[in-house]
Amino acid sequence: MLPAWFFLFVLAVVAIVFIGLPWLVFHFVTRWKTAATLTHSDERLLEEMYALARRMDERVATVERIVAADNPHWREIANDPAPTITEDTRQETLRRIK
Repeated sequence: MLPAWFFLFVLAVVAIVFIGLPWLVFHFVTRWKTAATLTHSDERLLEEMYALARRMDERVATVERIVAADNPHWREIANDPAPTITEDTRQETLRRIK
């Protein structure tokens, strides 16, 4: 006859293998899935940064218009090509960010 501690040992091993390990795996899979997503504060910060970048872009465009009014050939002097950003490009960028 086998000792009683052997049955307790087998019961503990079976519980660890069939209950403990799957619980541990599912626990960390759930953690990894939730960590991979953006939180609401991250999304809000991203939207604020996009709005700030858009305002800065509008300010740069305003400065470029003012400089162009003073000197129409300033891009040639600065060797700076005209930007090709359109509203469609901006909307596509915003769609990709979201």
